[in-house]
Amino acid sequence: VQLQASGGGLVQAGGSLRLSCAASGRTFSRYAAGWFRQAPGKEREFVAAISWSYSTNYGDFVKGRFTISRDNAKNTVFLQLNSLKPEDTAVYYCAAVYGYSSSYYAEKSQEYDYWGQGTQVTVSS
Repeated sequence: VQLQASGGGLVQAGGSLRLSCAASGRTFSRYAAGWFRQAPGKEREFVAAISWSYSTNYGDFVKGRFTISRDNAKNTVFLQLNSLKPEDTAVYYCAAVYGYSSSYYAEKSQEYDYWGQGTQVTVSS
């Protein structure tokens, strides 16, 4: 599976962005997907995950501001970022792993087998 993340950019605090992760190479509908982020000098952090049956989970810091979704017909996973804060500034990475059960999703980066190249999100104050 090859993943291509896009949609990052520069936005003011309180603004929104929609990140996309396009998958190719396999039948993506049976893969769980996730988003992680990494800010300079910090460890990679779990943001959100979605199973291939659309179950979702979020990092504690999200607090209802972000929404993960997927369109299996388009082999794409999305991350809607709302109410952005300067501390959300980071490179955002999408990842995928085969979902052996419909409800499976992963929160740990080491559980994922495939990674996109990352897209930069910068939030100005």
